[in-house]
Amino acid sequence: MQLPLSPRRRTAAWAAAAITAAAVLIGPAPAFAQTGTDAAAGSGSGIGAGKIDSALRDAVAKGKESTFFVVLKQQADLSAAKGKHSHKEKAQAAYTALRAEANSSQKSLSAFLDKEKVGYESFWITNAVKVTGDQKLVDELAKRADVASLVKERSYQLDKLEATTTPGTEIDADSGATAVTPEWGVKDIKADQVWDQYNDRGEGIVIASVDSGVQFDHPSLVGNYRGNLGDGTFNHDYNWYDPTGQCPTSAPCDNNGHGTHTMGTMVGQGGVGVAPGAKWIAAKGCETDRCADDNLLAAGQWILAPTDHNGQNPRPDLAPDIVNNSWGGGDTNFYQDIVQAWNAAGIFEAFASGNDGDGTTCSTGHAPGSQADSYGVGAYDSTGKIARFSGFGPSAFDGSMKPNISAPGVSIRSTWPGSSYNTISGTSMATPHVAGAVALLWSAAPSLIGNIDETRALLDEGSVDVDDTHCGGTAAMNNVWGSGKLDILASIADSPRSAGTLSGTVTDQATGAAPNATVTAQNADFQRSVVTDTKGAYRLHLPAGEYTVTTTSYGFATRTDTVTITVGETMTLDLPLTAVAHHSVSGTVLDVSGKPLKGATVKFTDAPLAPVTTGADGTYTFPSVAEGSFHLSAMPAAPVMCNGTWSGALTVDGNETVTASLPPRTDAAGTYSCTPGAYSWISGQTKVDLSGDENAKSVALPFAVTYYGVSYTSAGVTTNGLVNFLAPRLGDYANTALPLADQPDGIVAAFWDDLTLDKKSSVQTATTGTTGNRRFAIVWNNAALVSDTSVRLTFEAVFDEATGAITLQYKALGSTGGSATVGIENQAGTDALQYSLNESVLTDASAIRFSPKAA
Repeated sequence: MQLPLSPRRRTAAWAAAAITAAAVLIGPAPAFAQTGTDAAAGSGSGIGAGKIDSALRDAVAKGKESTFFVVLKQQADLSAAKGKHSHKEKAQAAYTALRAEANSSQKSLSAFLDKEKVGYESFWITNAVKVTGDQKLVDELAKRADVASLVKERSYQLDKLEATTTPGTEIDADSGATAVTPEWGVKDIKADQVWDQYNDRGEGIVIASVDSGVQFDHPSLVGNYRGNLGDGTFNHDYNWYDPTGQCPTSAPCDNNGHGTHTMGTMVGQGGVGVAPGAKWIAAKGCETDRCADDNLLAAGQWILAPTDHNGQNPRPDLAPDIVNNSWGGGDTNFYQDIVQAWNAAGIFEAFASGNDGDGTTCSTGHAPGSQADSYGVGAYDSTGKIARFSGFGPSAFDGSMKPNISAPGVSIRSTWPGSSYNTISGTSMATPHVAGAVALLWSAAPSLIGNIDETRALLDEGSVDVDDTHCGGTAAMNNVWGSGKLDILASIADSPRSAGTLSGTVTDQATGAAPNATVTAQNADFQRSVVTDTKGAYRLHLPAGEYTVTTTSYGFATRTDTVTITVGETMTLDLPLTAVAHHSVSGTVLDVSGKPLKGATVKFTDAPLAPVTTGADGTYTFPSVAEGSFHLSAMPAAPVMCNGTWSGALTVDGNETVTASLPPRTDAAGTYSCTPGAYSWISGQTKVDLSGDENAKSVALPFAVTYYGVSYTSAGVTTNGLVNFLAPRLGDYANTALPLADQPDGIVAAFWDDLTLDKKSSVQTATTGTTGNRRFAIVWNNAALVSDTSVRLTFEAVFDEATGAITLQYKALGSTGGSATVGIENQAGTDALQYSLNESVLTDASAIRFSPKAA
C-alpha cells in the first residue's frame, strides 16, 4: 500500500487508496514548479498569468478564496554541502544554506503580505510560503518577479486498509535474537546472509520515516528507538515529530498502522526487519489515512534538522542517515526540493513507486518516486513476479527511467499497532526493504555514509537483472523492474569495505554486564556511536585509522581509550567501567512571579531517573543521583498560564541544591512572552456601536499598533471578546485552542466565549497618556454569557504605545474563564501564546501582560 498526501482542515496534498491490501492512487499532487502544459496555459492575459496553476485559477474564480503556495524563484546553493566530507558536516551546511536563502529571499514577499494583512506560513526547505487569498491576491503575487509559481493545496483520501492481523513473534529478551525464520522478503534480498557473513545488522545507522507515525513501544521496535534511554524511560526530543497534532501526548503514536508496518520492515526484531541493529526516529507527516502537504513539508524540514518537542532548537547534527517515504501521488514535482536538500545533506531517501499499475500499462508510476532525483522502488512477489499494482516507467513527469530498483512488496508481514503483526502489500512495503538494505550497506562500509550517488550505484550493480523491456530499457535497466531485484549481499560484496571492526563488552566491575552504555569512536574525519545490548556487547564497523573511544553510562565514570583499526580485522576492546558516588539533588521550583509552584515536574533529561513532582511548598528531592554532568528541567503542571519551562546544566559532585525559577512562557517563535501584569484599570470613554449576539465593528486606533511584525491603524472588535486585526470576522462563537489554522486569525482573545451584549452591556474605548506613551483600551462592560445571561463580565484589552505590550485586565468576572480562550495568535494561525483554554484561572482585579521581544 502506498500512503499519499491530503488535508488537515484547510491544508491538503497527496493520497492513495488501499484496496485489497494494495493502495490505488486516485489523483495528482500539488506542483511546486508546474509542468510545461499547465504553466503555459496561464490564467488569462495578465502579467504573470502563466505562473498560476489551473486548479488555483478555478478555486479563486467568482470571488472565492483559496489556500495556496507561493514558490519563489531563488533557490539555495547546496554545492558547498555536497562537497563536505562527513554526513554531519553535509547536514549542517545544507541547513545553513537553506535557512539563509529563505530568510533573505522571502523578506520582500513577507513585507508585501504584511502590508496586505495576509497571514502566511513559511517553509525554508522549499523556499515557499503558504497563504490564503482571493483572485486579487493571486494576480498581485503572480506579477512579482521573485515568484516562480502559485500552486493550490489539494486533498486526497485513502480507503480503509484490508489486511491480516497476527499475534506477536517471540523475541529473546537477552539477545534480541529472533525465535523464528526471517520473513520471506528479508530472506529474498539476502539480508539474513549479511547478518551471518558480515556480522552486520545495521549497527550505528539511524533510519527515519515520514509516515503515519509509529507505535514506539511495540515489542519489535522499542529496543531500536533512538529515544529509548534503556531504563524504561524515553526522551522524544529530536527523535519524534508530529506536525499534525494528532497524537494525544508527546510520545510517538500511529493512528493508522501504515507507519508502524514500514518501520518494522526496516528495523524490527523478530525476523520482520532488514536491519534490526539500526536505530530509528520518525516524523508523522500523515494525520491518519491522509497526509497534508504542509505536514509533509514540515516533516521534511525536521528530517534535515530535528527539533525538540516544542519544534525549536534545530539540530542538523542529529539528522538521520536514511529516510523512508512510502507515499506519493500525481505527476508533479512536489517534494523535489526536499529530495535535493536531503541528498545534499547526505541523507539517503527511498520513495515508493506507486500502486496504480495494472501489470501492463507503462508510465503508471507517481511522484515523488517517479522523479529523476528520487530513488524509486517497485514491488514483486514471493514467486519473483512483478506486482500487478507496481508503478512502471518511463516517468510521466520527466521521462526518466523508473523505478530505480524493485524489492519484496506482496504479502509482507510486519509490525502493527497493538503489539501485533499485519500482512499487507504495496510498493509501500517494498520501499522499506531498500531503506533497511542501505543501513546494512552503510554499516558494513562506513566510508559510504552520506555518499548518495555511490550508494545508489552499488544497489543497482548488486541487483539481479530481469529482462522485461516492454516499457523500454534493457535487461540491466528497464521501466518495469529498474535495475532489477534488490540483492544487498551482492551490493555489500562490491562495496569499498576499507574498514575493520571494533567490538567487545562494557562491564560494571561490581555486577558484570553494563547494558545501554554508549560507545563512541571518533577521529578528525569520522564519528560513530552504538549502545550496548542487554549483555553489554557492542560492535562498530570503522574505516581504518586511529580513534578515540569514549564510553559513557549513567552511574559510571567516563572512560577514554585510543585504538587503531586495521582493514579487514576485528579488534576486541573490553571496557570495564568504574562506579561513581551518588548524592542528593533537591530544591524549589518558583513560578514566573517568584512564588513556590506546586505540582511542577522536575526531571533529568539525560539521566535514567524517574521525574519527581513538587509539593505544596514547591520543593522537590532526588535522593540518589550519580556524580556527573547533567541537564535538569522543570515544567509546570496544567494550567501552565504564563509559566514557561526551566532548564539548566548541573554538575553533581556532592549534595546539590537547585532553585528552578520558571521563565515567562513564549509563543513558538519567541515573538511574545507572557507574565502576570500589574492591574491598573482604564475606564471606557467612547462608546462603540456594538451590541447583540455575533456582531463586530471596526475601531480606529489612536496610534499605530504593531502586532506580530505588522503595523495596524484599525482593528475589529467582536461581541465574543475578540480583537481581530485582519477583519471584524463573524461566526466566532465557538472558542478553540490557539493556534488554529482556521479563522479567525490575527486575534487577541481577551475573553473569547459565546457572549452577547444587551441593554445592560456596552463596549467602549479610551486613550490615556501623552504622545509616545499612550495606552489604548477596548472595554467590554457587563457582557453576558449566551449560555447563562445572569453571568456578567467586565474586561478589557490595553495596547501600550511605548512598549508594544498588550495587557488583558479583568475587573469583574461572574465567570472564571472555565469556558473561554484567553491568549494571542498570529496572522497565519500558525503560532500563538495561549494563556488558558476552558480553564478556571481568571480572577477579579487581575492582569495578564503579553510583551513583544525586544528588537
